Amino acid sequence: MIKAKLIGLRALENEDLVHLRDWRNLTDFRKHFREVRELSIKDQENWMTHLNQTRDKNFMFGIVRLRDGKLIGACGLLYVNWVIRSADFSFYIGENEEYIDNNGWANEATQLLLEYGFNNLNLNKIWMELYEFDQKKIQFFTKEFKFVQDGILRDNCFEDGRYWNSVLISLLRSEFN
Repeated sequence: MIKAKLIGLRALENEDLVHLRDWRNLTDFRKHFREVRELSIKDQENWMTHLNQTRDKNFMFGIVRLRDGKLIGACGLLYVNWVIRSADFSFYIGENEEYIDNNGWANEATQLLLEYGFNNLNLNKIWMELYEFDQKKIQFFTKEFKFVQDGILRDNCFEDGRYWNSVLISLLRSEFN
């Protein structure tokens, strides 16, 4: 387990899948994800199988609260491109349906995952695709961690009866250290 003060990052286990499914199926969460359909436990099991089969390109973690070991969210570095040394940053706090919390968990988990990506995996760039209505995450990552906007994919999401842009943000190793 990779530890900070309040939380730790650990490998995902099969028993975590029920929690992940329930969080991902929350309407206020699901609209932020590329997968827009309701997920079943079988979908989650297939996803876990895929992760295990692509361990060299996908690094997913459960976010656990250290004081009681409770799973409170998930994060990961996905679609690792070893040629250009980049990865897609995936992240959410499911506990209390927070998405991004005010307890310091999001800060600690983000810091741990960025350190792991840059210092252990030797990545050069960690990026995210966020929908423009996801201002909570956009503000969190650009203000707290200095992610920079790389571009916009126009009309890249359909939510609540209209099209929305995707915002691409990234952080380079040189900007992190």
